[in-house]
Amino acid sequence: MGKMFCFQCEQTAGGKGCVSSVGVCGKQEGTAHLQDRLTGELIRLGQLALGQGPSADSDRLLMEGLFSTLSNVTFDDAFIETLILRIRQERSRRFAQAAQEEGFDLSRIWQAPEDIRSLKSLILFGIRGIGAYSYHAQVLGYRDEAISAFLYKALDALAREDYPMEALWSVVRETGEINLKAMALLDKANTECFGNPQPRSVSRTVEKGPFIVISGHDLKDLSLLLKQSAGTGVHIYTHGEMLPAHAYPGLNRYPHLKGNFGTAWQNQQQEFEGIPGVLLFTSNCLMPVKDSYRDRVFTTAAVAYPGMRRIDEPKDFAPLIALALKLKGYTEDRVPSGLRAGAQVLTGFAREALFSAADTLIAAIKAGTIRHLFLVGGCDGAKPGRSYYRDFVKQTPKDTLILTLGCGKYRFNDLDLGEIGGLPRLLDLGQCNDAYAAIEISLALAQAFGCSVNALPLSLVLSWYEQKAVSILLSLLSLGVHNILLGPSLPAFVSPRILTHLVEQYGLSPISSPAADLAKLLKTSGPQA
Repeated sequence: MGKMFCFQCEQTAGGKGCVSSVGVCGKQEGTAHLQDRLTGELIRLGQLALGQGPSADSDRLLMEGLFSTLSNVTFDDAFIETLILRIRQERSRRFAQAAQEEGFDLSRIWQAPEDIRSLKSLILFGIRGIGAYSYHAQVLGYRDEAISAFLYKALDALAREDYPMEALWSVVRETGEINLKAMALLDKANTECFGNPQPRSVSRTVEKGPFIVISGHDLKDLSLLLKQSAGTGVHIYTHGEMLPAHAYPGLNRYPHLKGNFGTAWQNQQQEFEGIPGVLLFTSNCLMPVKDSYRDRVFTTAAVAYPGMRRIDEPKDFAPLIALALKLKGYTEDRVPSGLRAGAQVLTGFAREALFSAADTLIAAIKAGTIRHLFLVGGCDGAKPGRSYYRDFVKQTPKDTLILTLGCGKYRFNDLDLGEIGGLPRLLDLGQCNDAYAAIEISLALAQAFGCSVNALPLSLVLSWYEQKAVSILLSLLSLGVHNILLGPSLPAFVSPRILTHLVEQYGLSPISSPAADLAKLLKTSGPQA
């Protein structure tokens, strides 16, 4: 079977790829091989389903399968093997003549010529991001058959060895376009189910008494947990990317949704040490579980970890509530280590909230009160180089505005940057999928000023870690957005030739130092009238 080969995330070993018995993320060699097998089964399903018309059952499996191969989602071999079996059964049900055929051998991609491997990796990792966003929309009852149809097309392209470079580039560009559709669909699902987010200050204090911490991205899981725990005396706290959930009226109407626990996802092994509460993981951002809290971890959806209890459909969170009551929580109000007492964090400046402030924003830009806008967002991670983003935000001039989204904001969302033009200088747009809000606002500003997005006094300084970030980057490139700064390092799966094309075509470049990058970016004056 050979050693594992995985280079899909930013922290990959040596900046080249994880090839030992354990990946940097904690994924075991056997798990990596199973994820490759799962991907191969999805590719074979895609080949067969291409052009056959929609199938709700196949589409659900497709989204779940893609989602489960994201970084820090699934560490459980048995769970992956069950998914593989389900996909083969679905293939047999729809395409009896291909029931016994093996899945595509993914090593054919890893062993392909460097530039082909690079383009196919961009496609594969991009559609994994699309799969995750589509999964979250799907569980809320929202589907778009055009998205599914493209995913089958992209899977088929991965298996084809007769595709010239330009044809693969075309699929890469389409991956970005379709991801924009997926983010729009998820935005519609979330807002129609839970209302439009409104700016909200969220407490970081954990009140005394029993509690459950819910991590990840899935708002439906949070909604179900809130409904089932209402009146039990159990408090609910968000963690990581679930923080923006506090801004949705349909969720913050529950008084026992108390606040946000801790800091960034990669600090969970320290912050969950001996925690007297229950932990629920709903999507990626799970790290290898430590003994000190493994008896209080539950997973659901595509998340799985060996030995951890799972909540499957129909979702009954009674075991979590019972355990929280048994553990009793803290005996007095507590502020997690590393946070100042009474700490609050502001979130909820999503699409509609920013649109309502658009006139104020435009007037401030025209008046010169706001000289420049920076979108500093994306994924967080453990690398020391990620301190760049905190230093960058701290050094931004006081006449600039910072937009942020994704878990990258935990690098600096504790900073008090004051206000400008009647707005907080730091505006949290939400989860990583809320990059859609940033794109919509950017397009609206460009229309208001009668210019392209690239002519606005707006700079994108992005951090990446996993595959949803890849799909968002491809969406930005598909819209023709130029001069993006990306860090803390460039993707290992992008070959020198493909990188040169991205630099020449889109001005994509790596971060350098905060001071040097600020000096370069502030040369952009943008429209003033």
